[in-house]
This record gives sequence, structure tokens and C-alpha cells, in this order.
Amino acid sequence: MIPYSKDFPVSWEELHRNARALSWRLLEQGPWKGIIAITRGGLVPAAILCREMDIRLIDTICIISYKSENGGAAMEQGELQVLKGVEGDGEGYILVDDLVDTGRTAAKVREMLPKAHFATIYAKPAGKPLVDTFITEVSQDTWIRFPWDMEYTFSTPLADRQS
Repeated sequence: MIPYSKDFPVSWEELHRNARALSWRLLEQGPWKGIIAITRGGLVPAAILCREMDIRLIDTICIISYKSENGGAAMEQGELQVLKGVEGDGEGYILVDDLVDTGRTAAKVREMLPKAHFATIYAKPAGKPLVDTFITEVSQDTWIRFPWDMEYTFSTPLADRQS
């Protein structure tokens, strides 16, 4: 596994702007029956997509793929555990997540819903081939910090972090 050497904090405004950009791209490819969010990361983008695309039907696939180390904020990928699936093959649905990282979760949901259109806001190189539509590519060694995982605090200048 590649260690995370870069930190990429995402603000609420940036996330909303990118989710709207994803909506624009997806509207051109519709019509859509509904959205299936991959929990938990796909819930917020799915809510924005539903509003922007006027979609009322939303469902979830619930998968555990990351676990915290020692009860803290550090996360590592563990065994995939499907807590809840959905019926059907995904035809006519958008499958949405916040990002695709290693592609392990993406491969599992693709297996479950092979005809769904898979969309993410962020994509890393290892998982990018499994996604149909995404907005921003980030390097594999980047940890994305989503706004729901952060609180406002002091930030050490980048130059001071390299010592």
C-alpha cells in the first residue's frame, strides 16, 4: 500500500461546487431512474446530485471499507463488509461515492450493480478505470480530508512540515 504523504483538505464550498459540476456532466447522459449512494462517503454528494438533477429516488449500498486505527482519526483499508445491498443490476441508476481510491470498494459495487453508471467527485489512479464519470483526479499518495471529517484548527505551514 502506498503511504499517504500529501494532505488535501476539501471545504464545504469546494465539495458543493464539484458535486454540481458532476451533476452537469450526468444530466447530459440521462435520463436517470435514481441514485444509489455508497455509504457513508457518497451520502453528501448524492444529496447534492438529487437536488441539482431533480431526482427523488435514492437508495444506499452500505459497505465498510475503512476502519480507524486505535480509535483515532487515522484510517486504513480493511476487509470489505457489505451491510446492505440493493436489488437489480443498476440499469438506469447513478452509483455515487465521494472518491475512488484503491478500487477495492468500486470493484465490489461494480460486481453488485454492473449496469449502473459509477460517478465520483475524486478519483485516484488505481481506482480511476472503474469509474465512468469523475471531476478531479488526485495522486494515489494523497489523503483527502472531507469537510464532515474536519473542524477548524491551526494549520502548520507546508515549509515547516518538511523538517
